[in-house]
Amino acid sequence: MGNDTVKIGLLGLGTVGGGVAEILAGNGDEIKKRLGHRLQLAGALVRDIGKQRDGSIDKDILTTEPSDILENPDIDIVVEVMGSIETAYEYIIRAFKNKKSVVTANKDLVAAHGKELFEAAEKANVDLFFEGSVAGGIPIIRPLKECLSGNRIQEVMGIINGTTNYILTKMTYEGREFQQALDEAQKRGYAEADPTADVEGHDAARKIAILASIAFNSRVAYDDVYMEGITKINSHDIQYARELGCVVKLLGIAKETDGEVEVRVHPCLISKEHPLASVKDEYNAIFVKGDAVGKTMFYGKGAGGFPTASAVVGDIISAARNLSLGTTGRIGCTCYDNKRIRGIQEVATKYYLRLNVKDRPGVLASIAGVFGNSNVSLESVIQKRMKGEMAEIVLVTHEVQESNLRDALSIIEGLSVVGDVGNVIRVEGSD
Repeated sequence: MGNDTVKIGLLGLGTVGGGVAEILAGNGDEIKKRLGHRLQLAGALVRDIGKQRDGSIDKDILTTEPSDILENPDIDIVVEVMGSIETAYEYIIRAFKNKKSVVTANKDLVAAHGKELFEAAEKANVDLFFEGSVAGGIPIIRPLKECLSGNRIQEVMGIINGTTNYILTKMTYEGREFQQALDEAQKRGYAEADPTADVEGHDAARKIAILASIAFNSRVAYDDVYMEGITKINSHDIQYARELGCVVKLLGIAKETDGEVEVRVHPCLISKEHPLASVKDEYNAIFVKGDAVGKTMFYGKGAGGFPTASAVVGDIISAARNLSLGTTGRIGCTCYDNKRIRGIQEVATKYYLRLNVKDRPGVLASIAGVFGNSNVSLESVIQKRMKGEMAEIVLVTHEVQESNLRDALSIIEGLSVVGDVGNVIRVEGSD
């Protein structure tokens, strides 16, 4: 670190990396006033040096050799925005061994190897920051780690995938079916050519694992998260949700109850009165409930080059400030507990059920009897559409343990009067 310059090395110069470079160039003077040091982009690892890039990027700092960044004694902070897991992990460990602090926006990496990375950073007495790994430009990692650290966090619940929120928004407000909305999201660049990671909930699961680990001070891995996607949601579910005063959202949910943690990602019916219900299109929002702060929500663009780059640059500034003060490693891993993670069978919530049944006297009574025998009580019943001899009915339960509901459904699916169970969606946010 020079007298007034902190030198930055980028691993990756794609959408986010390019955004970081542009922010450092465009806001450099203002950042220097705030920080007391200039942030200088001194190197960038790329696949192809000859690729056409923004004119503000000095081609002399580009390299295809990782050691030019990781072993360069002039570089103070390494910024990993290249993606992948194993290669990024290897490079970050090498940076730590060379006493360089690291900023990453790699949610897959943090969800998979967060524990090992924090241990390596602590051993090297350097910083590891990862604000950009969850919810793009929305500040949430640092608020949970620092601003809300005086609270016992009880719940973190959020819309943390912009692709699925965009799709569900189109289905809710413009009457699209799932595939139509997905096609539009792909045309607008909100969904990948292979949208599996988004629409099946994998992306949100990695993010809620990170948030839960921080909120509850206990390691939560991606594999600990129960996960369902949105591919089974159709226009009937959207319409029934509206009639019930709700909207359908894909939520990441983490709660602590009696010292145990539940972590899940799945579609939910959520009351229109809940703050998350009004979050539309590609926007994200994270609702946090703490014993002291009460209920609070963080809202903004959850992805994209500049929103994520904004979070990355904020972390760079924090790492640079720590370097200047000699206080690196000040806030490391906060997972000091080992709390039990509840399986989905143990979770209790309300449920929306859509069934196709034969239109005969006594059918509802027989179905209600099965639910009652499994300790599932019904809050409301809607019978709407007729298809020949079949009727589509919608049931909403009171809060019930998932294992009881599944026991009841296993019997109901075998009843001769039941055609099929069209969908089962959990209901959240009714309190």
